[in-house]
Amino acid sequence: MALLGKNLLDEPAPTYLDENPELTARLDAGDVAEDLAAAFPKEQLPWAMLAEEALADGRTLEGYAYARVGYHRGLDSLRGHGWKGHGAVPYSHEPNRGFLRALAALGQAAAQIGEMDEAARIEKFLHDSDPEAAEQIARR
Repeated sequence: MALLGKNLLDEPAPTYLDENPELTARLDAGDVAEDLAAAFPKEQLPWAMLAEEALADGRTLEGYAYARVGYHRGLDSLRGHGWKGHGAVPYSHEPNRGFLRALAALGQAAAQIGEMDEAARIEKFLHDSDPEAAEQIARR
C-alpha cells in the first residue's frame, strides 16, 4: 500500500459545519442577534454575536454567558459532524465561524473575570482549531 496521500500523523479530517441558509438570509436582511438567537437557538453565530456585543458594552458576565451558550451549542454541532474532541475547525469555512467566534469571546470573557486557566485552555483550543482564527476574528 502506498503512503502517498495518507495522513501519517493520524490527524482527523477537518470538521465543516453545515450552512443554515435561513439564518444567512436573516443576517443579510439585518436581523439583530437577539432575534436570531431566539429563532435559531442551536446556531452558534447569534450567541457569538450577543457575546461580542455584551463584551464591547462592558457587560462581561453577560458576554461570558452568551459565549458559553455558543461554545456548548458549537460542541454539540461539531460532535454531530463527527468531531472527536480534536482536529481542525477551519475559520475559512464560514459556517465554522460562529463556533470559533463564540470560543474567542469565551476566552476574552474568562480572562476579564480572572479565569486565567480557562482563558489559556480556550486560547490553545482556538489555536488548535485553526492557527489563524484568532487573528481573523480580531480583524473583523
